Amino acid sequence: MVPAYHPYQTGKNMPEFVKQQIESGVGRITLNRPAKRNALKRQFIEEIQLGITQLASDPSLRVLVLEAEGEVFCAGMDLGEMQQRAESENGNDQWQRDSEVYADLLTAIYRLPVPTVAVVQGPVLAGGMGLILACDILLASEVAFFMLPEPLRGITAAMVTPLLIHRVGCGPAGYMLLSCERLTADRAMTFGLCHEVCPADQLTQRRDKLIASILAGSPSALAITKRHLDQCSQTAVLSDIKKSIAISAEARETADAREGLAAFLEKRKPAWQPE
Repeated sequence: MVPAYHPYQTGKNMPEFVKQQIESGVGRITLNRPAKRNALKRQFIEEIQLGITQLASDPSLRVLVLEAEGEVFCAGMDLGEMQQRAESENGNDQWQRDSEVYADLLTAIYRLPVPTVAVVQGPVLAGGMGLILACDILLASEVAFFMLPEPLRGITAAMVTPLLIHRVGCGPAGYMLLSCERLTADRAMTFGLCHEVCPADQLTQRRDKLIASILAGSPSALAITKRHLDQCSQTAVLSDIKKSIAISAEARETADAREGLAAFLEKRKPAWQPE
C-alpha cells in the first residue's frame, strides 16, 4: 500500500537542489537553488532526473507538477560551470556530457505518461525553457517572463529549439530564438507558450484548481490522450533533441562562446569577432 504522502528525501542520497514529494496522486518536483536563481548545473539536472524517475515509478502518480523556490523559476544553465568547462583540458567532452544529461532530463519529462504541469512564478531563461516546454500545461504568474538570450552569450539554444517549435511553431520560435527579447507572460500566452496567466497572489489557488480538474479525469483516458496527442503532432521532437546535442556542442566550441561567457561573468559587453 503506497502511503498518501512521502517525500523521497531520506538517507545519504538526499538531493541538494531539489525537493520532491507525492501526495494523493500529485507528484511535485521543486527546483530549490534560489540563491543561484535556480541555475542548472550538472548535479542539479541529475537530481531532477532522479526525482522524475522515482515519481514515475510510483503507481499512485496521477499528475506531475514542476515548480521552483525563489523569485526566478530558472535562469538557465550555470554559466560559471560552463566557464569552468571552457577552461578545462577536456572541456568539449564535459560539454558533450552536460548536453546528454540535459537531453535525458527533457526526454524523461516529455515521456511521462501522466499529465505534467509547469507552475511558473517568475522569469524563465535559456535552459530553463526546456524544462517548462517538456511539460504539457504551463500556468504562469503575471510577473513571469520568458527569454532565450543564448546568442548574447555567443551560444545557441539548440537543445530547447525542438521543444519550442513543437509547442508554438516555427514563426514564434524563430522570433524568440533570434530576437533575444523578453516575452511577458501575457504575450507568451498569445504565442501559445503559456496556457494561462494569473495574478501572482492567485497562482497557488489556480494551480490547485487545475490539478483537481486533471485528477477528475480517468487515468487511462489521460494516458491515452497524451499518447494520441504525440502521435497526431507528427513531430520527431525526442529524436530532434538528441540530434541537437552536436549542434549545442558546436556552438560552445567557438571563440564567440568563450568571449560571451567571459563577458557575462565579467559584467561587460562582449567583443564579437567578425565572420
